[in-house]
Amino acid sequence: MSARTWAAVDDYIVSSLFDADPALDAVLAANREQGLPAIDVSAAQGKLLSLLVRIGSAKKVLEIGTLGGYSTIWMARGLPADGKVVTLELDPHHAKVARSNFERAGVSDKVDLRVGPALHSLAGLESENAGPFDLIFIDADKPNNPNYLTWAMRLSRSGTVIVCDNVIRDGAVVKRDSGDTNVEGARAAFSFIGAEKRLDGTAIQTVGAKGYDGFAIAVVD
Repeated sequence: MSARTWAAVDDYIVSSLFDADPALDAVLAANREQGLPAIDVSAAQGKLLSLLVRIGSAKKVLEIGTLGGYSTIWMARGLPADGKVVTLELDPHHAKVARSNFERAGVSDKVDLRVGPALHSLAGLESENAGPFDLIFIDADKPNNPNYLTWAMRLSRSGTVIVCDNVIRDGAVVKRDSGDTNVEGARAAFSFIGAEKRLDGTAIQTVGAKGYDGFAIAVVD
């Protein structure tokens, strides 16, 4: 199987199961025009996040790594009217683009975007007693995965779902001494989830428009 086939199947999934969505198309176009890296989740992955929010009846979602807000919008759409996504972004330019995208998609009232180093923002959330969150999506700088997972545990409750993206890395996650800090971060996520007795987790390998990767998903006992 080739990357071209994987992308074609993703296109088939979207055309078969999703309604046309000019707002989300415009979000991706805006991200490209503003020079953001094309590392958003795919449409199929975004819909999965939205469904996880709905399946878990989540009202409070935490996202670590906003980029242009594409995944944020998917999750915000899965929330009830009184739900909220708190999303954390380091780069002020990315945050500016994301805010515009939230307005474009009509979800600004459901999103609390915080700009700055995520570890500082996470400490701030704890000091505000902002948790516990019902679902936490981690999709930021991979070397910090253990730190983000540590904070996810502190801001969670029994039943909180934690999703950690990009943990397969084209299969390189099996390489013990890859020398790639992103791979090391992915391996650290597996080590954390496997060692944390309060987490029950698994990982899913994915192929599609974003190539070969995958995510870890765990629930807090």
